Amino acid sequence: MIEVKNLSKSYGSKLAVDDVSFSVGDGEILGFLGPNGAGKSTTMNMLTGYISSSGGQALICGEDILENPIGAKKNIGYLPEMPPLYLDMTVREYLNFVYSLKKCRMPKRSHLGEICELTKIEDVNDRVIGNLSKGYRQRVGLAQALVGNPPVLILDEPTVGLDPKQIIEIRTLIKKLGRNHTMILSSHILSEVQAVCDRVVVIDKGKLVADDTAENLSHKLSADNKLIMQIEGAENEVRTLLGGIPRVVSVRMLREIEKGVFEYELDTEEGADIRREAFKRLAARNYPILLMKNNELSLEEIFLRLTAGEFRAEDGGAAV
Repeated sequence: MIEVKNLSKSYGSKLAVDDVSFSVGDGEILGFLGPNGAGKSTTMNMLTGYISSSGGQALICGEDILENPIGAKKNIGYLPEMPPLYLDMTVREYLNFVYSLKKCRMPKRSHLGEICELTKIEDVNDRVIGNLSKGYRQRVGLAQALVGNPPVLILDEPTVGLDPKQIIEIRTLIKKLGRNHTMILSSHILSEVQAVCDRVVVIDKGKLVADDTAENLSHKLSADNKLIMQIEGAENEVRTLLGGIPRVVSVRMLREIEKGVFEYELDTEEGADIRREAFKRLAARNYPILLMKNNELSLEEIFLRLTAGEFRAEDGGAAV
């Protein structure tokens, strides 16, 4: 549905986007991440035809956004970070205006009615947009993106400025829309991306640094030879027991969780599985294991590592 091939954008001598390539399949929700100034918004603006590229190609449903902008844009519903609302219009007037602007041929009354029901704005249809809360304005912005039922939705920070309840509601709506639309979702709320998106693309300093699922990135970036354990028992003895297990390289106490319960990080030789032996030795001393897990990274930690330059595509980084 969306193909980005070697996309670049220069502003004078500054290269804002540098040879970026990725694709989004039919019905897929892609999380598009990057720190401020990474080229994320520039890439999204090129995909929607808001600005032209300096090189490369962006295809929306097979249509080149530069060669056939009208044909490509017909397939896109776009919600920018600041929704393009006319504050002196009522919601009904605004959606009728967007319907006419997009030259939509679907039955107006039923189509707009379905969109209002889906985005839960029926009860504010006759209110002036300027008098609505931030949450409702965001819903109206999402409603305009859905007019014409475009197959591709591009949402830039769709939950910015919303309260926790509104964020959950918009997140639920996005997941529902993902059943019938291909979507690119940009967000600084990484837990939101992890909850909603099928795949993650990370861009930094204009370059693509990762393209994979959050789970795969966590697995690739995490050290397989590290184990986190929470154990109730005398710290010195526990460390001695764990350190005496064959193929354990080191044992480090990280913190005291509660009185008498400590968290440890174990480094082992590559490929070693010491879980059964650890259980056997600790059980013999009646020291309960309260938690045991691989040291896998959260999406926040993955993002920080990638944008700190630890793993790069040009370096053959494992994340990409």
